[in-house]
Amino acid sequence: MGDSDSDRKARSGAQEARDDEQRRPKEGGGGILMGRVFGVPVYVAPSWFLVAALITWFFGNQLDRVLPELGGGRYLVSLFFAVAFYASVLVHELAHTLAAVRFDLPVRRIQLQFFGGVSEIEKESQTPGREFVLAGVGPLLSLVLAGVFYVGMLAVESGTVPGVLLAGLMISNLIVAVFNLLPGLPLDGGRMLRAVVWKLSGSPMTGTVAAAWTGRVLAIVVLIGFPLATHMGSVADRDSFSGLQSLTDALLAAILAAIIWTGAGNSLRMARLRERLPALNARALTRRAVPVSPETPLSEALRRANDAGARALVVVDGQGTPQSVVRESGIAGVPQHRRPWVAVSTLAQDLTEGMRVPADLTGEGLLDRLRATPATEYLVVEETGEIYGVLSTSDVERAFIDAMARPAASPRPRSAP
Repeated sequence: MGDSDSDRKARSGAQEARDDEQRRPKEGGGGILMGRVFGVPVYVAPSWFLVAALITWFFGNQLDRVLPELGGGRYLVSLFFAVAFYASVLVHELAHTLAAVRFDLPVRRIQLQFFGGVSEIEKESQTPGREFVLAGVGPLLSLVLAGVFYVGMLAVESGTVPGVLLAGLMISNLIVAVFNLLPGLPLDGGRMLRAVVWKLSGSPMTGTVAAAWTGRVLAIVVLIGFPLATHMGSVADRDSFSGLQSLTDALLAAILAAIIWTGAGNSLRMARLRERLPALNARALTRRAVPVSPETPLSEALRRANDAGARALVVVDGQGTPQSVVRESGIAGVPQHRRPWVAVSTLAQDLTEGMRVPADLTGEGLLDRLRATPATEYLVVEETGEIYGVLSTSDVERAFIDAMARPAASPRPRSAP
Protein backbone atom coordinates (compact mmCIF):
# COMPACT_ATOMS: atom_id res chain seq x y z
CA MET A 1 0.00 0.00 0.00
CA GLY A 2 1.29 3.50 -0.84
CA ASP A 3 2.21 6.04 1.83
CA SER A 4 -0.28 8.74 2.69
CA ASP A 5 0.46 12.44 2.22
CA SER A 6 0.65 12.87 6.00
CA ASP A 7 3.25 10.06 6.27
CA ARG A 8 5.34 11.64 3.53
CA LYS A 9 5.12 15.05 5.18
CA ALA A 10 6.07 13.58 8.55
CA ARG A 11 9.13 11.89 7.06
CA SER A 12 10.02 15.08 5.22
CA GLY A 13 9.71 17.08 8.42
CA ALA A 14 11.89 14.64 10.31
CA GLN A 15 14.52 14.74 7.57
CA GLU A 16 14.43 18.53 7.59
CA ALA A 17 14.90 18.56 11.37
CA ARG A 18 17.94 16.29 11.01
CA ASP A 19 19.34 18.53 8.29
CA ASP A 20 18.80 21.60 10.48
CA GLU A 21 20.64 19.89 13.32
CA GLN A 22 23.59 19.15 11.03
CA ARG A 23 23.64 22.72 9.75
CA ARG A 24 23.46 24.29 13.19
CA PRO A 25 26.85 25.73 14.12
CA LYS A 26 28.49 23.98 17.04
CA GLU A 27 30.20 26.41 19.36
CA GLY A 28 30.73 23.97 22.15
CA GLY A 29 33.89 22.06 22.85
CA GLY A 30 35.51 25.08 24.46
CA GLY A 31 34.86 23.98 28.03
CA ILE A 32 32.70 25.75 30.59
CA LEU A 33 31.16 29.03 29.48
CA MET A 34 31.96 31.61 32.17
CA GLY A 35 30.30 34.57 30.49
CA ARG A 36 30.80 37.11 27.72
CA VAL A 37 33.11 40.10 27.63
CA PHE A 38 32.49 42.68 24.88
CA GLY A 39 30.18 40.09 23.33
CA VAL A 40 32.94 37.45 23.14
CA PRO A 41 32.28 34.18 25.04
CA VAL A 42 34.90 33.23 27.64
CA TYR A 43 35.44 29.51 28.24
CA VAL A 44 37.46 27.65 30.85
CA ALA A 45 38.84 24.35 29.53
CA PRO A 46 38.69 21.32 31.84
CA SER A 47 42.50 21.21 31.82
CA TRP A 48 42.51 24.51 33.71
CA PHE A 49 41.31 22.76 36.86
CA LEU A 50 44.31 20.43 36.73
CA VAL A 51 46.65 23.40 36.39
CA ALA A 52 44.87 25.23 39.21
CA ALA A 53 45.35 22.20 41.44
CA LEU A 54 49.06 21.98 40.54
CA ILE A 55 49.58 25.70 41.17
CA THR A 56 47.77 25.40 44.49
CA TRP A 57 49.99 22.52 45.55
CA PHE A 58 53.35 23.97 44.41
CA PHE A 59 52.67 27.53 45.56
CA GLY A 60 51.29 26.19 48.83
CA ASN A 61 54.55 24.34 49.47
CA GLN A 62 56.48 27.54 48.80
CA LEU A 63 54.25 29.44 51.22
CA ASP A 64 55.06 26.91 53.92
CA ARG A 65 58.67 28.10 53.81
CA VAL A 66 57.80 31.81 53.86
CA LEU A 67 54.68 31.80 56.08
CA PRO A 68 54.77 28.59 58.13
CA GLU A 69 52.19 30.01 60.55
CA LEU A 70 49.47 29.60 57.91
CA GLY A 71 49.42 25.83 58.31
CA GLY A 72 46.79 24.18 56.10
CA GLY A 73 45.39 27.62 55.24
CA ARG A 74 48.30 28.13 52.87
CA TYR A 75 46.49 26.06 50.25
CA LEU A 76 43.48 28.36 50.38
CA VAL A 77 45.80 31.33 49.82
CA SER A 78 47.50 29.40 47.02
CA LEU A 79 44.14 28.68 45.36
CA PHE A 80 43.36 32.40 45.46
CA PHE A 81 46.72 33.01 43.76
CA ALA A 82 45.88 30.48 41.00
CA VAL A 83 42.54 32.20 40.30
CA ALA A 84 44.14 35.67 40.36
CA PHE A 85 46.90 34.54 38.03
CA TYR A 86 44.42 33.27 35.46
CA ALA A 87 42.44 36.47 35.83
CA SER A 88 45.65 38.21 34.72
CA VAL A 89 45.86 35.81 31.78
CA LEU A 90 42.28 36.72 30.90
CA VAL A 91 43.23 40.42 30.91
CA HIS A 92 46.14 39.56 28.58
CA GLU A 93 43.73 37.85 26.15
CA LEU A 94 41.21 40.69 26.41
CA ALA A 95 43.92 43.03 25.15
CA HIS A 96 44.20 40.90 22.00
CA THR A 97 40.42 40.78 21.70
CA LEU A 98 39.97 44.54 21.98
CA ALA A 99 42.67 45.12 19.37
CA ALA A 100 40.99 42.60 17.06
CA VAL A 101 37.61 44.28 17.48
CA ARG A 102 39.25 47.65 16.81
CA PHE A 103 40.60 46.24 13.52
CA ASP A 104 37.22 44.68 12.59
CA LEU A 105 38.52 41.13 13.05
CA PRO A 106 35.89 38.72 14.43
CA VAL A 107 36.80 36.89 17.66
CA ARG A 108 35.11 33.53 18.07
CA ARG A 109 35.93 33.05 21.76
CA ILE A 110 38.51 33.35 24.53
CA GLN A 111 39.60 30.11 26.17
CA LEU A 112 41.57 29.67 29.38
CA GLN A 113 43.38 26.36 29.19
CA PHE A 114 46.30 24.28 30.41
CA PHE A 115 49.03 26.78 29.56
CA GLY A 116 47.51 30.25 29.69
CA GLY A 117 44.84 31.28 27.26
CA VAL A 118 44.04 31.90 23.63
CA SER A 119 41.90 34.39 21.71
CA GLU A 120 40.45 32.67 18.66
CA ILE A 121 40.56 35.42 16.02
CA GLU A 122 38.91 34.16 12.85
CA LYS A 123 40.67 36.37 10.28
CA GLU A 124 44.21 37.43 9.57
CA SER A 125 45.33 41.04 9.92
CA GLN A 126 45.33 42.93 6.63
CA THR A 127 48.63 44.73 7.23
CA PRO A 128 51.89 43.89 9.02
CA GLY A 129 51.46 46.97 11.22
CA ARG A 130 48.12 45.74 12.52
CA GLU A 131 49.54 42.27 13.01
CA PHE A 132 52.38 43.69 15.10
CA VAL A 133 50.01 45.74 17.27
CA LEU A 134 47.53 42.87 17.65
CA ALA A 135 50.30 40.55 18.86
CA GLY A 136 52.12 43.07 21.02
CA VAL A 137 49.25 44.39 23.14
CA GLY A 138 48.99 41.17 25.15
CA PRO A 139 52.56 41.04 26.47
CA LEU A 140 52.49 44.82 26.91
CA LEU A 141 49.48 44.58 29.20
CA SER A 142 51.10 41.71 31.12
CA LEU A 143 54.12 43.97 31.71
CA VAL A 144 51.78 46.73 32.90
CA LEU A 145 50.11 44.30 35.31
CA ALA A 146 53.54 43.22 36.59
CA GLY A 147 54.33 46.89 37.26
CA VAL A 148 51.00 47.43 39.04
CA PHE A 149 51.56 44.41 41.28
CA TYR A 150 55.12 45.61 41.97
CA VAL A 151 53.85 48.98 43.13
CA GLY A 152 51.26 47.22 45.28
CA MET A 153 53.97 45.00 46.75
CA LEU A 154 55.94 48.10 47.79
CA ALA A 155 52.84 49.53 49.46
CA VAL A 156 52.29 46.57 51.82
CA GLU A 157 54.44 44.98 54.47
CA SER A 158 56.79 42.30 53.17
CA GLY A 159 56.47 38.81 54.61
CA THR A 160 52.67 39.09 54.87
CA VAL A 161 50.03 37.23 52.86
CA PRO A 162 49.21 40.30 50.68
CA GLY A 163 52.92 40.94 50.14
CA VAL A 164 53.63 37.37 49.08
CA LEU A 165 50.56 37.26 46.80
CA LEU A 166 51.47 40.53 45.10
CA ALA A 167 55.08 39.39 44.64
CA GLY A 168 53.90 36.11 43.12
CA LEU A 169 51.52 37.89 40.75
CA MET A 170 54.21 40.38 39.78
CA ILE A 171 56.68 37.60 38.95
CA SER A 172 54.11 35.43 37.15
CA ASN A 173 52.93 38.28 34.91
CA LEU A 174 56.53 39.16 34.14
CA ILE A 175 57.15 35.53 33.14
CA VAL A 176 53.99 35.53 30.97
CA ALA A 177 55.15 38.71 29.20
CA VAL A 178 58.72 37.52 28.61
CA PHE A 179 57.67 34.04 27.51
CA ASN A 180 55.09 35.39 25.06
CA LEU A 181 57.69 37.78 23.60
CA LEU A 182 59.92 34.88 22.54
CA PRO A 183 60.25 35.20 18.73
CA GLY A 184 58.54 32.06 17.49
CA LEU A 185 55.03 31.06 16.47
CA PRO A 186 52.52 30.48 17.97
CA LEU A 187 53.68 32.92 20.67
CA ASP A 188 52.95 36.64 20.46
CA GLY A 189 56.63 37.33 19.83
CA GLY A 190 56.46 34.99 16.85
CA ARG A 191 53.55 36.94 15.42
CA MET A 192 55.50 40.15 15.93
CA LEU A 193 58.47 38.58 14.12
CA ARG A 194 56.11 37.51 11.34
CA ALA A 195 54.87 41.10 11.02
CA VAL A 196 58.43 42.45 10.78
CA VAL A 197 59.49 39.93 8.12
CA TRP A 198 56.19 40.51 6.30
CA LYS A 199 56.90 44.26 6.25
CA LEU A 200 60.47 43.78 5.02
CA SER A 201 59.71 41.15 2.38
CA GLY A 202 56.25 42.26 1.33
CA SER A 203 55.00 38.67 1.69
CA PRO A 204 52.92 37.42 4.65
CA MET A 205 53.84 33.85 3.72
CA THR A 206 57.55 34.66 4.06
CA GLY A 207 56.89 36.10 7.50
CA THR A 208 54.94 33.02 8.55
CA VAL A 209 57.66 30.63 7.34
CA ALA A 210 60.37 32.55 9.20
CA ALA A 211 58.37 32.78 12.45
CA ALA A 212 57.19 29.15 12.26
CA TRP A 213 60.70 27.73 11.83
CA THR A 214 61.96 30.01 14.59
CA GLY A 215 59.17 28.58 16.75
CA ARG A 216 60.34 25.04 16.02
CA VAL A 217 63.90 25.95 16.99
CA LEU A 218 62.52 27.55 20.14
CA ALA A 219 60.64 24.33 20.97
CA ILE A 220 63.91 22.35 20.82
CA VAL A 221 65.65 24.95 23.01
CA VAL A 222 62.85 24.72 25.60
CA LEU A 223 62.90 20.91 25.54
CA ILE A 224 66.65 20.74 26.20
CA GLY A 225 67.49 24.00 27.89
CA PHE A 226 64.68 24.39 30.45
CA PRO A 227 65.43 21.21 32.46
CA LEU A 228 69.20 21.94 32.34
CA ALA A 229 68.73 25.50 33.55
CA THR A 230 66.46 24.52 36.43
CA HIS A 231 68.76 21.64 37.38
CA MET A 232 71.84 23.86 37.46
CA GLY A 233 69.96 26.50 39.40
CA SER A 234 69.03 24.03 42.14
CA VAL A 235 72.22 21.92 42.18
CA ALA A 236 73.07 23.15 45.68
CA ASP A 237 69.58 22.37 47.01
CA ARG A 238 69.53 18.58 47.17
CA ASP A 239 66.56 17.84 49.37
CA SER A 240 64.21 14.88 49.21
CA PHE A 241 62.19 16.53 46.46
CA SER A 242 65.10 17.09 44.04
CA GLY A 243 64.34 13.95 42.01
CA LEU A 244 60.65 14.77 41.79
CA GLN A 245 61.49 18.36 40.85
CA SER A 246 63.77 17.22 38.01
CA LEU A 247 61.07 14.90 36.68
CA THR A 248 58.47 17.70 36.91
CA ASP A 249 60.76 20.13 35.09
CA ALA A 250 61.40 17.62 32.29
CA LEU A 251 57.68 16.91 31.91
CA LEU A 252 56.85 20.61 31.89
CA ALA A 253 59.54 21.27 29.26
CA ALA A 254 58.23 18.44 27.08
CA ILE A 255 54.66 19.76 27.22
CA LEU A 256 55.75 23.33 26.47
CA ALA A 257 57.96 22.19 23.59
CA ALA A 258 55.14 20.08 22.13
CA ILE A 259 52.71 23.01 22.31
CA ILE A 260 55.16 25.38 20.61
CA TRP A 261 56.17 22.87 17.92
CA THR A 262 52.56 21.94 17.14
CA GLY A 263 51.44 25.57 17.13
CA ALA A 264 54.23 26.54 14.76
CA GLY A 265 53.28 23.74 12.39
CA ASN A 266 49.61 24.67 12.51
CA SER A 267 50.42 28.31 11.76
CA LEU A 268 52.43 27.24 8.73
CA ARG A 269 49.65 24.98 7.46
CA MET A 270 47.03 27.71 7.89
CA ALA A 271 49.20 30.18 5.98
CA ARG A 272 49.60 27.73 3.11
CA LEU A 273 45.87 27.12 3.19
CA ARG A 274 45.09 30.82 2.87
CA GLU A 275 47.55 31.03 -0.01
CA ARG A 276 45.41 28.50 -1.90
CA LEU A 277 41.99 29.90 -0.99
CA PRO A 278 41.63 32.12 -4.09
CA ALA A 279 41.14 28.88 -6.06
CA LEU A 280 37.69 28.63 -4.44
CA ASN A 281 35.31 30.48 -6.75
CA ALA A 282 31.55 30.49 -6.28
CA ARG A 283 30.85 31.02 -9.98
CA ALA A 284 33.11 28.14 -11.04
CA LEU A 285 31.67 25.76 -8.44
CA THR A 286 28.01 26.54 -9.03
CA ARG A 287 25.72 23.90 -10.51
CA ARG A 288 23.33 24.91 -13.25
CA ALA A 289 19.75 24.89 -11.96
CA VAL A 290 16.27 24.80 -13.47
CA PRO A 291 13.29 26.60 -11.89
CA VAL A 292 10.25 24.50 -11.00
CA SER A 293 6.92 25.25 -9.33
CA PRO A 294 6.27 23.86 -5.82
CA GLU A 295 3.76 21.22 -6.96
CA THR A 296 5.99 19.79 -9.70
CA PRO A 297 6.49 16.03 -9.24
CA LEU A 298 10.09 15.11 -8.51
CA SER A 299 10.29 12.81 -11.54
CA GLU A 300 9.17 15.62 -13.87
CA ALA A 301 11.57 18.11 -12.28
CA LEU A 302 14.49 15.71 -12.72
CA ARG A 303 13.51 15.11 -16.35
CA ARG A 304 13.58 18.85 -17.04
CA ALA A 305 16.95 19.14 -15.31
CA ASN A 306 18.41 16.30 -17.38
CA ASP A 307 17.10 17.82 -20.62
CA ALA A 308 18.70 21.16 -19.71
CA GLY A 309 21.96 19.61 -18.54
CA ALA A 310 21.35 20.97 -15.03
CA ARG A 311 22.22 19.37 -11.69
CA ALA A 312 20.05 21.36 -9.29
CA LEU A 313 16.44 22.45 -8.76
CA VAL A 314 15.15 25.81 -7.52
CA VAL A 315 11.53 26.15 -6.43
CA VAL A 316 9.96 29.44 -7.63
CA ASP A 317 6.57 31.07 -7.15
CA GLY A 318 4.17 32.18 -9.88
CA GLN A 319 6.25 35.29 -10.58
CA GLY A 320 9.46 33.30 -10.93
CA THR A 321 10.87 34.47 -7.59
CA PRO A 322 13.03 31.76 -5.94
CA GLN A 323 11.54 30.45 -2.72
CA SER A 324 13.60 27.39 -1.85
CA VAL A 325 16.33 25.02 -3.03
CA VAL A 326 15.69 21.31 -3.40
CA ARG A 327 18.08 19.35 -1.17
CA GLU A 328 20.27 16.80 -2.90
CA SER A 329 20.02 14.54 0.15
CA GLY A 330 16.23 14.74 -0.06
CA ILE A 331 16.24 13.63 -3.71
CA ALA A 332 18.55 10.72 -2.95
CA GLY A 333 16.21 9.55 -0.20
CA VAL A 334 13.20 9.12 -2.51
CA PRO A 335 13.02 5.74 -4.34
CA GLN A 336 12.54 5.80 -8.11
CA HIS A 337 9.02 4.39 -7.99
CA ARG A 338 7.85 7.08 -5.53
CA ARG A 339 9.20 10.11 -7.44
CA PRO A 340 6.11 10.70 -9.63
CA TRP A 341 4.03 11.19 -6.46
CA VAL A 342 6.44 13.38 -4.46
CA ALA A 343 6.25 17.16 -4.97
CA VAL A 344 9.58 19.00 -5.02
CA SER A 345 8.36 21.42 -2.35
CA THR A 346 8.47 18.61 0.26
CA LEU A 347 12.20 18.17 -0.39
CA ALA A 348 13.17 21.84 -0.46
CA GLN A 349 14.90 24.10 2.05
CA ASP A 350 13.36 27.56 2.35
CA LEU A 351 15.77 30.31 1.37
CA THR A 352 17.03 32.73 3.99
CA GLU A 353 18.98 35.88 3.19
CA GLY A 354 22.23 34.20 4.17
CA MET A 355 21.61 31.39 1.67
CA ARG A 356 21.80 33.81 -1.27
CA VAL A 357 25.45 33.88 -2.32
CA PRO A 358 26.86 36.42 -4.81
CA ALA A 359 28.34 34.69 -7.84
CA ASP A 360 31.58 36.68 -7.62
CA LEU A 361 32.54 35.58 -4.10
CA THR A 362 35.91 33.83 -3.89
CA GLY A 363 38.42 32.52 -1.37
CA GLU A 364 38.08 33.40 2.28
CA GLY A 365 35.10 35.67 1.60
CA LEU A 366 33.19 32.69 0.21
CA LEU A 367 34.09 30.49 3.19
CA ASP A 368 33.09 33.23 5.63
CA ARG A 369 29.70 33.53 3.93
CA LEU A 370 29.10 29.79 4.12
CA ARG A 371 30.21 29.66 7.76
CA ALA A 372 27.86 32.50 8.68
CA THR A 373 24.82 30.56 7.41
CA PRO A 374 25.50 26.80 7.47
CA ALA A 375 23.43 24.89 4.89
CA THR A 376 23.80 22.06 2.38
CA GLU A 377 22.87 24.14 -0.70
CA TYR A 378 22.92 27.85 -1.51
CA LEU A 379 21.30 29.93 -4.23
CA VAL A 380 23.95 31.74 -6.27
CA VAL A 381 22.76 35.03 -7.73
CA GLU A 382 24.16 37.76 -9.96
CA GLU A 383 24.40 41.39 -8.83
CA THR A 384 21.07 41.99 -10.60
CA GLY A 385 19.40 39.29 -8.48
CA GLU A 386 19.15 36.88 -11.43
CA ILE A 387 19.54 33.20 -10.55
CA TYR A 388 22.94 31.86 -11.57
CA GLY A 389 22.61 28.38 -10.05
CA VAL A 390 22.99 26.34 -6.88
CA LEU A 391 26.17 25.93 -4.83
CA SER A 392 26.52 22.64 -2.95
CA THR A 393 28.59 22.45 0.22
CA SER A 394 29.94 19.08 -0.91
CA ASP A 395 31.34 20.69 -4.09
CA VAL A 396 33.07 23.38 -2.02
CA GLU A 397 34.59 20.74 0.26
CA ARG A 398 35.95 18.78 -2.71
CA ALA A 399 37.39 21.94 -4.27
CA PHE A 400 38.94 22.82 -0.92
CA ILE A 401 40.67 19.43 -0.70
CA ASP A 402 41.85 19.69 -4.29
CA ALA A 403 43.25 23.17 -3.65
CA MET A 404 45.20 21.88 -0.65
CA ALA A 405 46.58 18.99 -2.71
CA ARG A 406 47.92 21.24 -5.48
CA PRO A 407 51.32 22.93 -5.06
CA ALA A 408 51.02 26.62 -4.32
CA ALA A 409 52.01 29.20 -6.90
CA SER A 410 55.29 30.97 -6.22
CA PRO A 411 55.15 34.50 -7.60
CA ARG A 412 58.16 35.37 -5.42
CA PRO A 413 60.86 32.67 -5.62
CA ARG A 414 62.85 34.58 -3.01
CA SER A 415 60.06 33.84 -0.48
CA ALA A 416 60.78 30.13 -0.40
CA PRO A 417 62.04 28.84 2.95
